[in-house]
Amino acid sequence: MAKKIEAHLHALARYLPEGALPRVMDYLQQYKVHLTITLPRQTVLGDYRHPDDYSGHRISINGNLNPYEFLITLLHELAHLIVFIHHGNRVETHGPEWQTIYAQLLREFMALKIFPADIVHALHLSLQRPAATKAGEQALARVLRKYNPPKDGIVLIEELQQGELFRAEDGKLYERGPKLRTRYRCKQVDTGKEYLFHALYEVKKWKTKQP
Repeated sequence: MAKKIEAHLHALARYLPEGALPRVMDYLQQYKVHLTITLPRQTVLGDYRHPDDYSGHRISINGNLNPYEFLITLLHELAHLIVFIHHGNRVETHGPEWQTIYAQLLREFMALKIFPADIVHALHLSLQRPAATKAGEQALARVLRKYNPPKDGIVLIEELQQGELFRAEDGKLYERGPKLRTRYRCKQVDTGKEYLFHALYEVKKWKTKQP
């Protein structure tokens, strides 16, 4: 059993920043969390599911995140878990109760000196305003993206010029259109239908226009 636990710890450690594992394990063991590392999901980085008749607390995190984004996403979901324990489903998903717990967790891990200075700065800024605002999320996401391994030809929608082409996750070709608040209106080249894409959605830049 000891060897099995050690193997699980070693596997989790490679997803986390150096120095974060002991405190993370404290929380996972305290709340008896079943943590799953999943295949990449474009629409969500992680999620929390509360206990039911068949299982306990469950958190899943995308396995393609860099260590800092993985830890921050885990803390985001852990805050949902703690809020559920105290309030059930009686409060808003990212309401004041969640914001308070999430801020406490972030400050605790920032005190461990495991985040680079630019991430710490972005986290401090996010703590000065409601933590789940779109502006705060996007500013932090841009900083965290700097620590991702480079992916050839992959860019964010917001990094494209209006009129440039890209392939989305569905393999279809689109033309980037104007910005509408946090999203861009884009036209599917084959059908002419328009769709909204989040500014931080990753796509494959296409070099040539269709005839």
